[in-house]
Amino acid sequence: MKRIILSTSLCFFAGAALADCPPVTVADAQGVAAGAFPQQYELTEFQGLASCELSFAENPDIGELNGRIRGNPELPGLADRMPEEPLVVAPYEAIGTYGGTFRALSNATEAGTSDFLSTRHVNLVRYADDLTTIVPNVAKSWEWNDDFTQLTFSLRKGHRWSDGAPFTADDVKFWYDNLALDSKVIESPKDYVLIGGERMTVDVIDPQTVQFNLPAPKPGLLAHFATSFAQGFQPKHFLGQYHPDINPEADALAKAAGFDNGLEVIKAYFGNSDWTDTPTPLLNSPEKVGGLPADVMPTLESHVYITDTTEGRHLVANPYFFMVDTQGNQLPYISEQDEVYINDAQVRLLKLVNGEVDYKAQSLQLSDVPLLLENQEKADYTIDIRPKVAMHVFSFNVTSDDLAKREVFGDIRFRRAMSIAINRDDLNEAAYFGQGVPQQYIGFSPAPDFVDPKWASYAIEFDLDGAKALLDEIGMADTDGDGFRELPNGDSFVLNMQFATQGIAGQVVELVSQYWSDAGIQTTVKEITPDEYRSAQSSNALDVGMWEKSQPLGIVLGNNELWVAPFENYFAHRVGMLWAEYLESDGAKGVEPPDYVKQLKDDINAFQSTSVGTPESDELGARLVQNMTENLLFIGTAMTPDPIYHRNALKNVTEFKTASYEYYRTFPYLAPQWFLSE
Repeated sequence: MKRIILSTSLCFFAGAALADCPPVTVADAQGVAAGAFPQQYELTEFQGLASCELSFAENPDIGELNGRIRGNPELPGLADRMPEEPLVVAPYEAIGTYGGTFRALSNATEAGTSDFLSTRHVNLVRYADDLTTIVPNVAKSWEWNDDFTQLTFSLRKGHRWSDGAPFTADDVKFWYDNLALDSKVIESPKDYVLIGGERMTVDVIDPQTVQFNLPAPKPGLLAHFATSFAQGFQPKHFLGQYHPDINPEADALAKAAGFDNGLEVIKAYFGNSDWTDTPTPLLNSPEKVGGLPADVMPTLESHVYITDTTEGRHLVANPYFFMVDTQGNQLPYISEQDEVYINDAQVRLLKLVNGEVDYKAQSLQLSDVPLLLENQEKADYTIDIRPKVAMHVFSFNVTSDDLAKREVFGDIRFRRAMSIAINRDDLNEAAYFGQGVPQQYIGFSPAPDFVDPKWASYAIEFDLDGAKALLDEIGMADTDGDGFRELPNGDSFVLNMQFATQGIAGQVVELVSQYWSDAGIQTTVKEITPDEYRSAQSSNALDVGMWEKSQPLGIVLGNNELWVAPFENYFAHRVGMLWAEYLESDGAKGVEPPDYVKQLKDDINAFQSTSVGTPESDELGARLVQNMTENLLFIGTAMTPDPIYHRNALKNVTEFKTASYEYYRTFPYLAPQWFLSE
């Protein structure tokens, strides 16, 4: 394999007669000391610690792979593609080999895809695999001022987008000013781009230095970039040409490509939210793709889309990716990625059992484990059972369009009755194989020190007689003698339980449905697709919300969505949709929420601007937990583990600390250093 020295300016010991660098891995450090951050080094740091000069090599097929990325120019040499300051990664077990196709399995476009998205994800920073240490990623370094109102990132010299254009601080400012804060692109700004509802400013200091200036402290902003799918940069050179605030000819350029205006082109490439899995122009507007400069917009991720259909997607390695291993091999090792959509949970499970997938965690449930374990030796894969951050949670539509249901769902006595009607010990044994710990939803997972332990067991005792008494108290009686209770006004009442297996196991829903039936609540259970579930939730049409929910403290400090109506985002578990409308419109629309909901919003904003561990912070945190838990907006079940699947031919896969979306799945475990041994 041909190796090159990028330039003497890259080498800490330029001109010295030094040995080749040792093949440092996490498993065998070769006597080289650890760097400032686990599992990775900056180039000069590594060369200094290893007393060596790193030479660089590339995937021998990278030219052919680049030729499949429409819009990319002919590939220059590696020296003109790598950053002057690449990130040096120590693989877990071994220096990998190039080639192969990583096979992924998702539910559908934008459904069950985050697990796969995370395998190529990058952001300004990330969490290391200890899930406590934030480490450099796209950014080389960062610095806070003393009061956490100014965050400065230093970017990597010579870093390039996947089409070869320079990546600079202007791309960070463009993302913030012209996408995240532009109501013509994203209608309402997300919480993480605001500080207590107020915008930040993003200032370009020089091409490699960008500064976030905050109107109030928010130390959790850094953790947001370490965990979120929403990347803090977008290609200004590409999308900016279609933005009318940047290019006066944007609309004319768009019309020449077959679009009405430049913003329509931006939405075709970027979408109209912060979700990174928006269908590309290949799927959004295939008839217009030929008029656009590329099939997809440039990326900093490890792989680039080359096809996008309703059946799946295919990607190839990014020829400009910024990571290398300790032998100087440009990552990723795996040449291609192939994603197939199958919305039937049983068909997905069969593909896993047959060894037709290389890695899978999202949408797998504990109930799948017996079959997966039974076949793992025959199909040569491994199942790891890992703890989760979130738990299965139920909610009732407290702003239902059906006013009679809204009255019942909004009554705390009803929600408490439904909580104590759940036999969590039985649920744990039947659905979770005894592996869970019954617990109430408190908003934080794990519980910080300021949480009174009593809240974890609040209203989780099984008390069917108590549940019936509460339902009697609010006037829900069986007036027609059919064994089920009517609404207080005498109307019939059926609780429609629509669920998606991406968010909760069907067996859990069936069992909870039976517990509630035992209390006299008539239920119907129906499995629907994730897209159908989300659409029903968005249109305020669900009776019962059912999905996983909870976050660790570090993420709560950067994102307030668990605490402000509707209490999460489109892809997760929401309730109180009309409360959210009221809050977002300053009372012009929607339904006014109760005082405790307003208090939650005020407290989370204050909590995020207060130093963790101080008496003020602890008081705010404790009140957040009390308000959330006492009001039972979300009814918890049990903290349980979940399975993680990978084929044994996939190498450099370490044991995950958690099976969690909250740390963005594989992002802490550096999937670009995975390789296939076949």
